[in-house]
Amino acid sequence: MKERYHLDANPEWGQNTLGVRAGQRVGEQCEHSPPIYATSSFVFSDAAEAAAKFAHEIDGNIYSRFTNPTVAAFERRLAAMEGAQSCVATSSGMSAVLATCMGLLEAGDHVVVSRTLFGSTISLFNNYLAKFGISFTFVSATDPQEWAAAVQDNTRMFFAETPTNPLTEVADIAALADIAHAHDCLLVVDNCFCTPVLQKPLALGADIVIHSATKFLDGQGRAVGGAVLGDAETVGERVFGFLRTAGPCLSPFHAWLYVKGLETLNIRMQAISATALKLATWLEEQQSVASVYYPGLVSHPQHELAARQQSAGGGIVAFEVQGGREAAWKLIDSTRLLSITANLGDTRTTITHPASTTHGRLTQQQRDAAGISEGLVRIAVGLEDFQDLQADLLKGMGD
Repeated sequence: MKERYHLDANPEWGQNTLGVRAGQRVGEQCEHSPPIYATSSFVFSDAAEAAAKFAHEIDGNIYSRFTNPTVAAFERRLAAMEGAQSCVATSSGMSAVLATCMGLLEAGDHVVVSRTLFGSTISLFNNYLAKFGISFTFVSATDPQEWAAAVQDNTRMFFAETPTNPLTEVADIAALADIAHAHDCLLVVDNCFCTPVLQKPLALGADIVIHSATKFLDGQGRAVGGAVLGDAETVGERVFGFLRTAGPCLSPFHAWLYVKGLETLNIRMQAISATALKLATWLEEQQSVASVYYPGLVSHPQHELAARQQSAGGGIVAFEVQGGREAAWKLIDSTRLLSITANLGDTRTTITHPASTTHGRLTQQQRDAAGISEGLVRIAVGLEDFQDLQADLLKGMGD
């Protein structure tokens, strides 16, 4: 019975099957749904077994900061979906970024970074990691030549987010991988907006993938978590080594939520992307909207690239309203169905003003460089009907 359900991921399985079946290990109770192992530690049959597990001579659970069966189930399932050898689950998306940098960089190293990143990632690099002697050069996400020109003798990593938050700029992952590897650098890609359902950075040449599991992987706004994925040495040993010692670990309960969230990830991302495309197309037709940013639109500057490396446009739609902050806030405040929150990836559509929320801690100069204007609004599409979202937004459009 147990051997029947202790299945490794089959490379021939589709994404729906991987999301439902990969990574599960049926226990002594023959449970059909993965259990939550709510325990801080694990017992050993004798002192010799304890010594062997602590010495990594045999595999097994030791302490839930770095070994827990529920967390491992999530790691195995997400790794199978991303096509990765290893996955390290973390307590948040930001701790996934931190663990990657602390595990793989050292004082004196240099990183080339996309200029249009999540605001907290920029703050982490500039305000904290810089204190440890790590330097950063920010370049255009969409111009590989800028990345190549920014490489220094001490460059060890490229860090990109694609599509970017919130302008949905699309970076050419394969091109960046070629440049990074020519200079013996690692390419790290934040795949939060697409998830492995819509984009596979590792298959395009990236070395490491980062997720905020808080977003689409969970899909219902229930928990905070993150993940780092890559090969067995870089992620499975070096990034894991930082997590084991520093302790930004994922709780078993949150891991269980993510295991269940992955079961519906494929169908959710397809439905969300379809509605987002309808919404973006409709927004382009509104007189009060100056511009719309969505990779699925033909008008998007990187539409052809997105069509090659993504299977759909995703759920994030950003747009500029005429009238600056006053008009943007008026639109946001007029909604009743959409949730005013900076989170995204929920079944419920959310709306926010990036300049005063997600990117509010950046300087005006940094916001200008990232293209975050006062009239910019970001919508993270959920699972509601398009016509209801449309009707809610019309209240504040002024058309």
